[in-house]
Amino acid sequence: MCADGTEPGTVPFESMVAAAAATAAQRRNADERRQAVYVVVMGCGRVGSALAAGLNRIGHEVAIIDRDPDAFRRLDPGFTGHRIVGMGFDRDVLLKAGIERAEAFAAVSSGDNSNIISARVARENFGVSRVVARIYDAKRAAVYERLGIPTVATVPWTTDRFLHHLTRESHTTKWRDPSGTVAVAELDLHEDWVGHQVTELEEHTGSRVAFLIRFGTGVLPDRRTMIQADDQVYVAAVSGTVAEAVALAATPPPADS
Repeated sequence: MCADGTEPGTVPFESMVAAAAATAAQRRNADERRQAVYVVVMGCGRVGSALAAGLNRIGHEVAIIDRDPDAFRRLDPGFTGHRIVGMGFDRDVLLKAGIERAEAFAAVSSGDNSNIISARVARENFGVSRVVARIYDAKRAAVYERLGIPTVATVPWTTDRFLHHLTRESHTTKWRDPSGTVAVAELDLHEDWVGHQVTELEEHTGSRVAFLIRFGTGVLPDRRTMIQADDQVYVAAVSGTVAEAVALAATPPPADS
């Protein structure tokens, strides 16, 4: 019996549990804080709007570019970033979007050529260090990977991969189902989550706590389970929301929790 009244259980991800227990001492200190970055996103389609909204929600400053003003309707009502109308590879448009102070740039329009050109302009002309391009053509993608520009194809977890590349989170997805719909990831919890119920964490991150590692043992939580110091928490989330869930877990619980 665990201290919170739950029974230890064997989770269906045995290899993850073993690896997590073995690397417990290597977890980052909870006091480390992620630094907000200024990100420019080119293309306000399905992926671009989700990426911009996700970055905005987790505290980054975002400017999004699209040649069609109506495209910005895809953004969440709560989006507080900058909306720039124009071509994403146009120098004046990029300057208006704040590319000179950007630390990351994502080219996610529907055209390979536009994405390639804008990514190269951001990297080579403005010296943006973190550049990612969405490339549909696999052969082209391989070429640009060799040039040092990470590319992401049209896969179900595109938004997660962009967030990972742009924010350089140390977390990687531990497991993903064959269809790419659901993923499991480890959280690096803010220290203030200790003493809160897992249900509060689930509500805050939009994910579901799959299991914990507590004192080297896998635990299947229930609604009464409280988070304890040094717990390793693994959540299951729908692809496209994993990176955001990881980032939200690193922030303090809401004041009314």
